[in-house]
Amino acid sequence: MPLSQGANVPSVRRHDHVDEKMAIEIEILLGQARARVLINTQCAYKVEHSIELVTFKCRVRDDSIGGENPFTWKDVKTEDICKGKRVIIFALPGAFTPTCSSTHLPGYEKHYDAIKAAGVDEIYCLSVNDAFVMRQWGLKQGCEEETKDASNPLNPGNFKKVKLLPDGACLFTRGMGMSCTWDSERGFGERSWRYSMVVNDMKIEKLFIEGGAVVQNSGPDPFEVSDADTMLKYLTSK
Repeated sequence: MPLSQGANVPSVRRHDHVDEKMAIEIEILLGQARARVLINTQCAYKVEHSIELVTFKCRVRDDSIGGENPFTWKDVKTEDICKGKRVIIFALPGAFTPTCSSTHLPGYEKHYDAIKAAGVDEIYCLSVNDAFVMRQWGLKQGCEEETKDASNPLNPGNFKKVKLLPDGACLFTRGMGMSCTWDSERGFGERSWRYSMVVNDMKIEKLFIEGGAVVQNSGPDPFEVSDADTMLKYLTSK
């Protein structure tokens, strides 16, 4: 069971003497402790841990609404996108930021078909941004919107190739131990560290984390192992 589930963090929040801010800080520390257990010297992982179970607050197209914003809210659970499937999730610090926009997302978009041909059902790009920001970023990136097909839980209204997954409340990111705060650096606040992983039926098959560990207020933004080329090399070497 992930550290932020079950009796761990929720039990902390039930005590009157622990305020919400302290509870969040404890949750972050517990998640980071879980992540450190997974680290090896190659900054690549093969483990049998389940991924975090959360509900993502998403927006899907509903043309019956009409107008300029024909979208409605939809709750999408971790199980909806990962159960019984082999998927890629890559996470990055923020929509519209330089490396994320110039290389990270475009790389997976470019290699989308090749990665799927290597035995992957779907590719998701996760960021601690809300659904509105993620949609506008995808459109700005030139990703082709899926307007009709609802076979993926994020569609219609997400994208045909890489699906953009909003972790606006940082729940998945904290639970995975990948939360980092940039306040004196960049002024981002709480975001996701950069990483990528193969999830096979809810279990982490392979995890690549930049720099080998989450770094709070990091000056550098390393981008060496979570890219699409590294992922494709791993998938085709099996």
